[in-house]
Amino acid sequence: MSQSPQQPLPPPYPGSGSGGSSSSPDPNSSISSTSSALPTPTDEKKPSSYGTVIPPSPSPDTKNFPSSSSSDLSESSEYADLTRNPFLDPVVAAHWRKVYEEADYECRAVFDPSVTWTEEEEKAIIRKIDFRACAWAIVMFFALQVDRGNLSQALADGMLDDLGLNTNDYNYGNVIFLVSFLCAELPSQLLSKKLGPDRWIPIQIVLWSVVAISQCSLNGRGSFFATRCLLGLIEGGFIPDIVLWLSYFYTSRELPIRLSYFWTTLSTTSIITSLMAFGLLHMRGINGWAGWQWMFLVEGLITLCIGLASFFMMPASAVQTKTWFRPNGWFTDREVAIVVNRVLRDDPSKGDMHNREAITPKRLWETLKDYDLWPLYAIGLVAYIPQTPVNYYLTLTLRRLGFSAFNTNLLVIPSSVVHIITLLLLTRLSDILKERTFVAMLQSLWTLPCILALRFWPGLIENAWGTYALMSVLLSYPYCHAILVAWTSKNANNVGARSVSAALYNMSVQLGNVVANFIYLDYDKPYYHDGNTKLVVINLLAIGVFLFTKAYYVWRNKQKDKVWNGLTEEQKAEYIKTTKVQGSRRLDFRFAH
Repeated sequence: MSQSPQQPLPPPYPGSGSGGSSSSPDPNSSISSTSSALPTPTDEKKPSSYGTVIPPSPSPDTKNFPSSSSSDLSESSEYADLTRNPFLDPVVAAHWRKVYEEADYECRAVFDPSVTWTEEEEKAIIRKIDFRACAWAIVMFFALQVDRGNLSQALADGMLDDLGLNTNDYNYGNVIFLVSFLCAELPSQLLSKKLGPDRWIPIQIVLWSVVAISQCSLNGRGSFFATRCLLGLIEGGFIPDIVLWLSYFYTSRELPIRLSYFWTTLSTTSIITSLMAFGLLHMRGINGWAGWQWMFLVEGLITLCIGLASFFMMPASAVQTKTWFRPNGWFTDREVAIVVNRVLRDDPSKGDMHNREAITPKRLWETLKDYDLWPLYAIGLVAYIPQTPVNYYLTLTLRRLGFSAFNTNLLVIPSSVVHIITLLLLTRLSDILKERTFVAMLQSLWTLPCILALRFWPGLIENAWGTYALMSVLLSYPYCHAILVAWTSKNANNVGARSVSAALYNMSVQLGNVVANFIYLDYDKPYYHDGNTKLVVINLLAIGVFLFTKAYYVWRNKQKDKVWNGLTEEQKAEYIKTTKVQGSRRLDFRFAH
């Protein structure tokens, strides 16, 4: 490949790099699996703040890539082609073909550096994937959110009084659920990687639905705590499992948008279950049951049906969509080639493991000690705490303000609707600006004035509608979770590290939720002055962590630039061909921020 002598050779694989010190490349240091480094089609227009050091280049109207052997290519056009298809470099193509063969990658047979397609073909395939994969992921997430979130509707029907429990028991139950959920995250992810998410996820949904149904027979403190524990243990790991499955079909640029659709299910489910609860809670007295008992039974049966259907709705990969109950599959042979190669050109490391390959203890340990991802885990720990206690106590607060059980469930709908809109807008804004940190930080900037009002506004509680309006504005915050999940996935930079880091990030989020359950305590009600003071401090801390993360990744990329640009062209080529460093630790990787 010809290259201007004034410009150093660009990092050869988009997304692979060294997360260690900025010393000379260490071929014996590794993290988990081979990873990517040539600039990708989706990275070509990103400024350096979005996670690449590659200069921008114009985008063509189609993805018809010319052969790298064309003699009439200028240096600039050759470079632009390589940013869209790193495999046009025969050395790069040979390297990754070897990696895919050694990994027994399930899609290796359709890996083709020369295949081309039009923009219209790609858009049609993305629509098909959206309809088949993303839409069903949303349905499955609905099942998760119904069975872990309908407890708040049960509270509005007097479940605590029926079972002889108080708000502290409610807090303990939430903590038991969250600790169980947290403990199950990593084991579930390891099991999913071994069995395949297409097998493990349906099993999870069926199992937790059975437990959810059993909640209709709760009879006291012990059974309440037991079901909370079982639900947490079974549901833990579900979200990283889904993200891993979706990553088989989407590029790194497309995934955050799809995850934003995915997380709108949080609010959509809240709206749907609130409407369902309005009817189901009116069944109190039928067969001697309380309304919340009927609600657990009916909603558990709904999610059980979703779990059973999921066994037939989730193919293992793009090349495994044809089966006895789906004889035509999802794609034609040409579409399969496009789906596989577009994902690999975006991130070649997605083929460095088989989709049913277990993560080894060594790979697990390397990912656990990858300190370059710790800032993202720190964000997950603190960023979602400020709004969580308010959300947990929303229905109890509305009942305390004098609203009926039925009106309470209807009053939570407006904030859920606005929450969907702000979530989608925030994720789109990140995509448009090619900026993660400052856009995600808008969540904390939204919640801070609301938390300050909860702490210092003298009309809190006394002014029922004013209190409701304040809480609704707070809970309409723009949710940055989709940005953070995709951000963690990108900076992990290979399949093994990506699956483990997704679980670790989600564990940090759940740990933050555990902390949030000890903010509003019984002695502090109804104003929760001490609790809201703590929330103000945590909100300010979250803003500080966002700013630290931005500065840290800018600094790490400059470290890598200094070492990489100090190498000769021959040293760079030798590094690419021989280094054992993998994942985000590669010297030619640049962190997204």
